[in-house]
Amino acid sequence: MRIGHGYDVHKLVEGRKCIIGGVDIPSKLGLLGHSDADVLLHAVSDALLGAAALGDIGKHFPDTDEKWSGADSLELLKAVVKLVENKGHRISNIDATILAQTPKMAPYIEEMRRNIADACGISIDCVSVKATTEEGLGFTGEKKGIAAHAVCLID
Repeated sequence: MRIGHGYDVHKLVEGRKCIIGGVDIPSKLGLLGHSDADVLLHAVSDALLGAAALGDIGKHFPDTDEKWSGADSLELLKAVVKLVENKGHRISNIDATILAQTPKMAPYIEEMRRNIADACGISIDCVSVKATTEEGLGFTGEKKGIAAHAVCLID
């Protein structure tokens, strides 16, 4: 068994969609990034790549390559899963936490779990997504950005 950890952060700005966990969340502010800036799926992807010792998403989908401009992070996650499986591993579970003061995540958690499970080819019972605020502290608490952590187990 191997454990992986992923972390990602994106700045909140006007004029961008707020896509988290593959869900387009209604919000006045969205996430800035080269792809769709899905902070949660990027953290999950990095956890999986890390567990398989395959680097990070920047190595496989660099922001210097226009090919990935506006990319759908669910499709990137599916590509990561193939890389992990091609190395002979199987995903056991994923546990992720979103750190955001706004928007509220609770109404979208189950859809996020389903999206991750489907992209990874695992049961939704093997995917946990949680969200927390940071009580107004730090860049997430000040509504300047959103961060996500993810851990995974592969075998």
